[in-house]
Amino acid sequence: MSLKQKSRLPQLLMLIGVLSLGAVFLFPLWQITLDAAQFPGGLKMHIWINKISGSEKNIIQNINILNHYIGMQYIEPDSIPELKYFPMVAYVMMALGLISLAINKAWVYLTWFIIIAILGALGIYDFYLWLYDYGHNLDPKAPIKVEGMTYMPPLLGEKDLLNFYVTSYPHLGSGFLGLSSLLALAAYWFKRKS
Repeated sequence: MSLKQKSRLPQLLMLIGVLSLGAVFLFPLWQITLDAAQFPGGLKMHIWINKISGSEKNIIQNINILNHYIGMQYIEPDSIPELKYFPMVAYVMMALGLISLAINKAWVYLTWFIIIAILGALGIYDFYLWLYDYGHNLDPKAPIKVEGMTYMPPLLGEKDLLNFYVTSYPHLGSGFLGLSSLLALAAYWFKRKS
């Protein structure tokens, strides 16, 4: 690799990192699957940066019907403020990433990496709080009550909830978010070495 190519490598890595961050709009960040005998193939719910969807058209409606019986709140994407402002945060971070390309200094790449890492950690914590609220804040008038039972899906992993086997794992969007932060860290490292 020539000296000129080495000097451009941090910028190239950062550019790919910014583009990787943009992939959070193309792929879900998380997937929660509810498996049960009455739902062959399971109910797959996808959490995106700006919406909640399912593997089939009426998944959210079906999950809401099930939630009603055990007293969980309805999942209403329009009432979740994060789905409105998280996309704006992603756009701001992409813009800052492009500005860091123009500045092309090691400290700027490191700063962008630190900010995106903190935002990612805060996003996961916020998701945990939503899961906790949905699983613990139950309607006392629910048709089905099991003493001492909560219905919080796992943040990460697998769990039995009544007759459902629930899995919760990152999806492709989270992979691209992680890749963007690693590429920014690599840009910092190569810029510092050059």
